[in-house]
Amino acid sequence: MFRNYLKIFFIFILIVASIFLWEKLKTFSLFSVKEVKTTHNMVLKEMSLLGKLELANFAFRDIVEQELVRDYLPNPKAILIVQGEAIGCIDLSKVKAEDISSKNDTLIIHLPDPELCSYKIDHSKSKIYDTEYAFMNEQSLMNEAYTRAEDKIRESALEMGILEQTKKNANLVLKPLLENVSGKKVVFQYRLKATLERLK
Repeated sequence: MFRNYLKIFFIFILIVASIFLWEKLKTFSLFSVKEVKTTHNMVLKEMSLLGKLELANFAFRDIVEQELVRDYLPNPKAILIVQGEAIGCIDLSKVKAEDISSKNDTLIIHLPDPELCSYKIDHSKSKIYDTEYAFMNEQSLMNEAYTRAEDKIRESALEMGILEQTKKNANLVLKPLLENVSGKKVVFQYRLKATLERLK
């Protein structure tokens, strides 16, 4: 009887000692992580010449109500508060030597027409305000809402005159800079307008 207790006690001590030894071994340098090595194989896929001068930035805040209409079940709904921006620019890489002419003390530069060079949603500042009956449809609701909100940013920017504002800002920002460099009065003409005037 005593021997049986002694065997059990010995096995118990052996188990405790094994656990203690294993914990010590885990902290030993053989098992611990000294550093993390990460290998990258980055390849330059494409390099582009950036000549787009950003001259107007319109910031937007939109409350989007999105609903998926169903025949039988309740319609999933979501309300989002979306923030984004649209940027108007002029692509100076399109300006050629023949677009620049001089007449007396005036420098005439034919610029390409202003364009909406980007419009996007700032997801870090956008958030979901409320959802109803979304369940499994929440992701499709969000994706559709963000897509439509981004399209609305583009539409609103054009309606609110971002291209015209880009032209005005070119006169405010680019014109004084070129006048200081050239020492001449600078006049901007835009290709579409100049083409229409020649056709008259």
